[in-house]
Amino acid sequence: MIAAPHPKEAERLRTLRSYDILDTPREEDFDEIVALASELCAAPISVINLIDDTRQWFKAEVGLGARETPVATSICSHVILDDGFVEIPDTLSDPRMADNPLCTAAEGLRFYAGVQLVAPNGLPIGTLCVLDNKPGHLDPLQRKALEVLSRQVMKQLELRLALKNQAILAREADHRVKNSLQTLSSVVRLYGRNLSDPQALEAFDAVLRRIDAVAALHSELQGTDQNGQVDAKAYLDRVIALLEQSAPDNIVIDGQFDNISLRANAAAALGFVISEFIANSIKHAFTDSETGRIDIRLAQKGAELHLDCQDNGKGSRDSPDGQAVPNLGSNLMAAAASQLDGTLENGLTAAGSRLSLRF
Repeated sequence: MIAAPHPKEAERLRTLRSYDILDTPREEDFDEIVALASELCAAPISVINLIDDTRQWFKAEVGLGARETPVATSICSHVILDDGFVEIPDTLSDPRMADNPLCTAAEGLRFYAGVQLVAPNGLPIGTLCVLDNKPGHLDPLQRKALEVLSRQVMKQLELRLALKNQAILAREADHRVKNSLQTLSSVVRLYGRNLSDPQALEAFDAVLRRIDAVAALHSELQGTDQNGQVDAKAYLDRVIALLEQSAPDNIVIDGQFDNISLRANAAAALGFVISEFIANSIKHAFTDSETGRIDIRLAQKGAELHLDCQDNGKGSRDSPDGQAVPNLGSNLMAAAASQLDGTLENGLTAAGSRLSLRF
């Protein structure tokens, strides 16, 4: 007998699909549950079974060797129409299963016990069940164990759904913050056009670089599913691209970054150090006609990250003491490095400006 559709089938299917669990790879968290259910219930087969429209799909199984079967032969499609817990001691004695080829075949499924997987809205999306090729029954402790394990399955699914929704909200927040920062950057640039004082202009430029770097950070956060983590290479490539837009044609900026994941606040501090070094090099290291190059490298060395920045500008040739040009940017770089609990060295050599940051 083919099971009738659930009275709220359309809503039930929407609920099931909201979990984004169908057709996902096997996972240890769920495999352990079916293995434990099989052992506790002394049943050779155990399945986390999700009832889709035309198929039953198994998130985890032991003893079955399949990932899905047609819903037309599904025992669980009948069970989701019943009470929360269903036990069928002998499937061939149950009119719903008596003609089911999975039960009537030689070595067919003769015993079934399952607990509905019920979403918070009260709708069943599937079952956690155990099966055997011979008739049987569960004792009260086994039944209780199956019920507890079914609730653990739903807690896993609910946790994943909550994390997915949190990620969606975070991406929307990052999108809004990025747009707001881009608007703020435009306003600051408009005000900056009316300034003539060199110190004020330097401060405005530093503010703009920080705004642009943080906007780039939120753009990168929009595209990541990792909680609070940023792909450092993708983010720093964005920062370099922003700086290239305002760099003179005679200066080449080259960034080479290892594939590293960073906390968002660490990435922001790192982006600011890089943007300040490049801005200082463009401003102080080269003449208007001199061809120049700025190289930025980020590499992982064991448990430590190494940032190395250098240019081939005039360096200490005009500053014999070998010290970095004192300005607001250098102070801000030191402050950013302190946020990383890192060691910063920044100075001039005969070959140009150099910066190293270890954190």
